[in-house]
Amino acid sequence: MNSLAKKIENYGKCEKIVYMGTPDFAAVVLERLFKGGYNIPLVVSQMDKPRGRGNLMSPSPVKAVAESLGIPVITPASVKGEEALEALKEINPDLIVVAAYGQILPESILKLPKYGCINVHASLLPKYRGAAPINRAIMDGEKEGGVTIMYMEKGLDTGDMLHVERMEIPDDMDAGEYHDALAELGSKALLAFLDDFENGNAYSKKQNDEEATYASKILKDELLIDFSLPALKVRNFIRGTAPFPGSYFMLDGKRIKAMKAEIGNASGEVGKVLKNEKGIEIICGGGSVIITSLKPEGKRVMTGAEYLVGHKI
Repeated sequence: MNSLAKKIENYGKCEKIVYMGTPDFAAVVLERLFKGGYNIPLVVSQMDKPRGRGNLMSPSPVKAVAESLGIPVITPASVKGEEALEALKEINPDLIVVAAYGQILPESILKLPKYGCINVHASLLPKYRGAAPINRAIMDGEKEGGVTIMYMEKGLDTGDMLHVERMEIPDDMDAGEYHDALAELGSKALLAFLDDFENGNAYSKKQNDEEATYASKILKDELLIDFSLPALKVRNFIRGTAPFPGSYFMLDGKRIKAMKAEIGNASGEVGKVLKNEKGIEIICGGGSVIITSLKPEGKRVMTGAEYLVGHKI
């Protein structure tokens, strides 16, 4: 934090931390927090949902980790209901830590803990506020990313910043790999902040709203690849949606998910499909991309070269 940061005056030992989160990113942070020796008397996560090929009702990754660690879990349909508030009042936490929970907390919960609520957000705020900061950063071709620990308030990811950890984003890193790196980085950031906070060495800094950008949730109708864009944008789009939710293109009437791509050097009519020793090469609105890893509809993930063995282009 620079000289604009203010030292936090209201600090102390966090003897009871309630954790709120849902996906894999949050599950990693929860496990690291628990192993860091912090007392977590309650975890709040989203309700069980049908998952996998069999569509069987399954717990969220955070709930699964919490149960494996022996931590009580509640999964209210809405965090704005009485069930969540009463459970939290009974715990009377010193601090609530949130990581990708998936619901906006009401003011009644934000004001409940002694030291407030903090969020582990997977971006360098104020950039990429919102639901999909990991995917959007890769899609935009960012060279640097990171995690921000921030105070929570009524606005969406607008609270004061408390601790920042940065990392380089390699050109060949996809959203899944970036996610895994940020989960570890977020854990490191959270533990570093808590140590500073409990020792009276933590600082807060207001965000510059003029520099804010918004990372909206990725919708299904966004996932069809637009090859009229320049090759670099197409490649970053594929990186930013891999392995989930997965962008796709249509070939011979079949939907094919693009898992990995490289920049090619072919030219010609936009959308033209060529055979390349590494895979399927497709002409873009400036350059070309080579799809080096893909998943045909109803089949396993394979290399582009493997796909070409059994398919004519």
